[in-house]
Amino acid sequence: MSSPPQSRSSLLRLLMILEWVLLGIAAIAQILVTLINGMPMLLIVNGLGLGIFAVLGRITPRRKLAKLIYTLVEFGLIFGLVFFGNIALPGVLFIALVIRNCVLWEGYNRVGVTGLAFLGYLVAQTYRLRHQILPSRIPLDQVGAFWVGSFLIFGLVILFLHLLVDAALKERQGQEQLTAANARLRQYALQVEELATAQERNRIARDLHDSLGHSLTVFGIHLEAALRLLRSHPAEAEALLFEIKQLNDTTLQEVRQSITTLRSDPLQARSLSVAIADLITEFQRSTGILPTFDNQLQSPLSHDLEVTIYRIVQESLTNIRKYAAATVVNIAIIQSATDLQITIADNGKGFDLSQNTTGFGLQGMRERTLALMGHLEIFTAPHQGCRITVMFPLLKRMDYDSPPAC
Repeated sequence: MSSPPQSRSSLLRLLMILEWVLLGIAAIAQILVTLINGMPMLLIVNGLGLGIFAVLGRITPRRKLAKLIYTLVEFGLIFGLVFFGNIALPGVLFIALVIRNCVLWEGYNRVGVTGLAFLGYLVAQTYRLRHQILPSRIPLDQVGAFWVGSFLIFGLVILFLHLLVDAALKERQGQEQLTAANARLRQYALQVEELATAQERNRIARDLHDSLGHSLTVFGIHLEAALRLLRSHPAEAEALLFEIKQLNDTTLQEVRQSITTLRSDPLQARSLSVAIADLITEFQRSTGILPTFDNQLQSPLSHDLEVTIYRIVQESLTNIRKYAAATVVNIAIIQSATDLQITIADNGKGFDLSQNTTGFGLQGMRERTLALMGHLEIFTAPHQGCRITVMFPLLKRMDYDSPPAC
């Protein structure tokens, strides 16, 4: 039997073993018939024919013309063994041919080869009955019943094998498609990971440029001015040094914020409420503004959802501190039986949302929200403040995350 390319299902391996078993049965039957009838020359002819037929099973033609020639050679070899070698069990060879060519051909060609095998067996068996070339004599009054019965049995066998091979091939194709799909998914996951890593690096580079780079530049200017004024105007030099100290505190706070952002698990065994309270404390320490926090969490959430909420609040407070110039900040987390809503609002200077669609912070919040089947909306305009609202459907997430009931 021709080996199927690449992967082979367990059913196809079983069929290959079945083919070799059938060829072994045909060889044993021919040896027994030859010993009984005393015709050693037929044993040599049939043995050679069976050997060639077995070797053909190791050939895998690829092109359509090669497949056609291969199939015709198989039919010709079987008919040669029937007409010239009086092979004992030609039906076994036709069954092996059906197994091979069901793997070799597809669609209507496969059905056609199976039909030709049935007609070939019909011709071979009719010839054998007519010339009484059978392992045992059949009474004349039973020839008709034997003829019909053998065709019915052979027809059912090859029909069963045809369907069995078809199912095996579909199983193999499904496995190959699944393997290919898994490979594509792994490739896509790697691409997404590389893209996310690149975006995060760009964001960190931008933050360092905006905060640390700016602060170091200001440090240099203020220190240079303070050194010039140290002897002539010590009071002004002291004021500059005091500004440098305040700027240093702010810069350290921003560096700590960047380090916190890089942590793989920002909660670090804290509850979501405590983690957000810590964010609020840090925000007040760096800005002097104490955000209000309306916390209506009623039940524990999954870890990935808690991390997403934390990241959204963290990014929102970072943007407010850097760009909003706000004096009032409100944070609310409201949990109902079906939904979870997070709102972060400020009274800052706002911005034109159409001109800020590619910012890493807003883009990251949208991606995190969509990953958990949520919905994010941003309401803002110049000098109108900003309100970010995120909705997560809890029931859908619970149905998705929880294991199926027994």
